[in-house]
Amino acid sequence: MHAGAPAAYRRGVAADQLSLRDPYTVPTRHWHRLPDGRIQCDVCPRACKLHEGQRGLCFVRGRVADQVVLASYGRSSGFCVDPIEKKPLNHFLPGTSVLSFGTAGCNLACRFCQNWDISKSREIDTLSQAASPEALAAAAERLGCRSVAFTYNDPVIFMEYAMDVADACRERGIRAVAVSAGYVNPAPRAEFYRHMDAANIDLKAFTDGFYQKVTFAKLPAVLDTLEFLAHSDVWFEITTLLIPGHNDSDAEIAAECEWLVAHLGPDVPLHFSAFHPDFKMRDVPPTPPATLTRARRIALDLGLRYVYTGNVHDPDGQTTSCPGCGAAVIVRDWYVIEAYALRDDGRCRRCGTPVPGRFAGPAGRWGPRRLPVRLARAEAG
Repeated sequence: MHAGAPAAYRRGVAADQLSLRDPYTVPTRHWHRLPDGRIQCDVCPRACKLHEGQRGLCFVRGRVADQVVLASYGRSSGFCVDPIEKKPLNHFLPGTSVLSFGTAGCNLACRFCQNWDISKSREIDTLSQAASPEALAAAAERLGCRSVAFTYNDPVIFMEYAMDVADACRERGIRAVAVSAGYVNPAPRAEFYRHMDAANIDLKAFTDGFYQKVTFAKLPAVLDTLEFLAHSDVWFEITTLLIPGHNDSDAEIAAECEWLVAHLGPDVPLHFSAFHPDFKMRDVPPTPPATLTRARRIALDLGLRYVYTGNVHDPDGQTTSCPGCGAAVIVRDWYVIEAYALRDDGRCRRCGTPVPGRFAGPAGRWGPRRLPVRLARAEAG
């Protein structure tokens, strides 16, 4: 047992049991009773139907005391300061640092999950660090982070904690970022994103067959989230992990890009990211860099203005160009900003054309560093 384990363990509450005696288990709102006596969780389209003591597929939401509770409020699998570009967000406070953390569990079941040790965890003991929203916001401020990111696993499943952290951070002028698969129902979605400033949505593929067979979810719900965000005040970008032989055909890439232009407009940034073998898809080869280059060219040809490549060394695929004069306004090499030619308000220094995004002053200088921290002291781990 970790020295910093929650007091509930020391009092003898088993890690695999739901109990309101656990101070990190809290009641939730988005659920309803069914005629057969079960309770249905309404956070995501999975609609888990629960008997007393059962958990949903996400693992952290379950039924106890005749209600749905969240069993990971205030718990984390660890904290790390990252460059904001790693989320990835290229048009949101470029060059700044973000305090990143996740919990355990997930409401998808992706066979290729890159964070499976966290998102597929069925051990609450994975959550060895604890922090109240106020303590987390104070630590982010002490560390000089301009934002906090809910990442590693999907924040919609621990939305109550994420929203409270976001509110505590906003009181200190710190922004909140959600890294999510977008698999969430309309009512909790609207509530959740009222507290967020930015998001990166992981669009896994562009066929419902892929979603059902590989992620055990459904594509239309994710597209609904993207359209919702397009009409919100939340800045958002999209990432598609290209998996050889599964979602990387020219036809599928083109269909995705055509939909994005038609439904979200040409200014939404799109990141094509390289797959590496992991979890239950270790037999699939890594994505060739040429695949990302090809996908980026298709997207640009179909009208998207900001298309990036990720998980490969590709300075051209990381450069942001002015939509007016074509000048390179942000030149990146991995997570290092090599050149920055935007005014404080996000306009091109050369021609004055605005670049869509959330810009506030000059680019930050955090660079590529990844700094694990122990939140109790906000010191290097």
